[in-house]
Amino acid sequence: MAKAAICLLRCDLCAHDNQVLHWAQGSADFVPLYCFDPRHHRGTHCCGFPRTGPHQLRFLLESVKDLRETLKKKGSTLVVRKGKPEGVVCDLITQLGSVSAVAFHEEATQEELDVEKGLCQVCSQHRMKIQMFWASTLYHRDDLPFRPVARLPNVYTHFRRAVESQVKVRLTLRMQDQLKPLAPGVEEGCIPTIEDLGQKDPVTDPRTAFPCSGGETQALMRLQYYFWDTNLVASYKETQNGLVGMDYSTKFALWLVLGCISPQYIHEQIQKYEKERTANQSTYWVLFELLWRDYFQFVAMKYDKRIFSLGDAYGSLYLERKGLQSKEVPWKKDFQLFDCWKSGKTGIPFVNANMRELAATGFMSNRGWQNFLTKDLGLDWRMRAEWFEYLLVDYNVCSNYGNWLYSAGIGNDPRDNRKFNMVKEGLDYDGNGDYIRLWVPELQGIKGADIHTPWALSSAAFSWVGVTLGETYPQPVVTAPEWSGYINQRPQGRSPQFRGRRRPARAPVQHQDRGLDFYFSRKKDA
Repeated sequence: MAKAAICLLRCDLCAHDNQVLHWAQGSADFVPLYCFDPRHHRGTHCCGFPRTGPHQLRFLLESVKDLRETLKKKGSTLVVRKGKPEGVVCDLITQLGSVSAVAFHEEATQEELDVEKGLCQVCSQHRMKIQMFWASTLYHRDDLPFRPVARLPNVYTHFRRAVESQVKVRLTLRMQDQLKPLAPGVEEGCIPTIEDLGQKDPVTDPRTAFPCSGGETQALMRLQYYFWDTNLVASYKETQNGLVGMDYSTKFALWLVLGCISPQYIHEQIQKYEKERTANQSTYWVLFELLWRDYFQFVAMKYDKRIFSLGDAYGSLYLERKGLQSKEVPWKKDFQLFDCWKSGKTGIPFVNANMRELAATGFMSNRGWQNFLTKDLGLDWRMRAEWFEYLLVDYNVCSNYGNWLYSAGIGNDPRDNRKFNMVKEGLDYDGNGDYIRLWVPELQGIKGADIHTPWALSSAAFSWVGVTLGETYPQPVVTAPEWSGYINQRPQGRSPQFRGRRRPARAPVQHQDRGLDFYFSRKKDA
């Protein structure tokens, strides 16, 4: 009897550059498998939010459907089941009766590793081979100059310089046009609906900066458009901090998180573009950001459960002594303040606009990843991490928790007590307030840059635009002392209808210290 290979797909939902599918073509029979794991829909550890929100779930379902269609075109299909992968695999082994191996891509964090441990136990019980691959990063784990991973530098710049100078990106795989057919006797199964998985299909907001669908087909179309059809990649570094529209950034992260496109393929296309069209800071910056993604993956491997550490609670105030820097920080758990933040009702227009966009679309610009919640409100950074875990379409466990540790000042940040000036941040990246007006329409009547600090306007100005502070728009939940310098610079108008300052929609490319250039300040080589 021919032996089958079960290929468990998780965050690798593509048919191009897929090591598991490539390896499985050497087997007699072939079972590509995706499992909707019920553990992905239980509550988060700290706050009990649903772990997979509606925007993220819709994108996942689209990606699974797209992969099934792609595999069918190649002569196979995708088997879909609801259940824990280790249990589903065990059932398939029993059903098939003759399985040579189970193959999957490895992940970096504890819950995913627990699944892998369970799969290994199943294979051991059935005395069969298990085949594991690494493919989630641009630079392969086994090629790093830091072995073991405990030697990984705690500063990104040190990591980047070593990797760029010592390691080569592996080539993409040459995949066959046709794949082995599905092993006989296996039903492909129905792809569940979003309602089957406990969510309601979200309404698409016409203001969204990401109107695309999930799946490999859309991911490859996006790259074709962003690189070859429009040359937008050649100006990426200048536009990446935009706020409105689809084309200010690549948007690759949303497909990368599910493996709908491989980082090696993006790298390959960048090299081709640089050879055939142009090479500049912008084309390099795409790879620079992929390296940040790699770094957080390896940080998660190095620190394991410490990136999720909750500490010991003492009422509403507790000390978290772990993090990655073993700092003692008094974090608050004030759910009233937290509700103001997550619902976009802090009274700070730039914060509110970002949080409302996230809630309505599952997407947020790079400029929305501020540390307002931890540095200005003093709230526990894990509350923010879990809220983003629920809402973000491009939620990646390593990048999410790595970013929030970093911005809370207890992660891999060489600068001590880094803090965004939220008023300056808004003025630098949304100088005329167009983004705020898009997402905070109750302030549309306030002209120019005055929209960033409505609490500083006169009562006459408010009556002119029909806003009542504390009633139709909230008072700020906090005002930081460093904001005053930017409020005091406000030009005084001659009429109640303040027109404010006119600033460019995007700051000039060489502008120094915008808000805080969170990752990329040239001063950060500490």
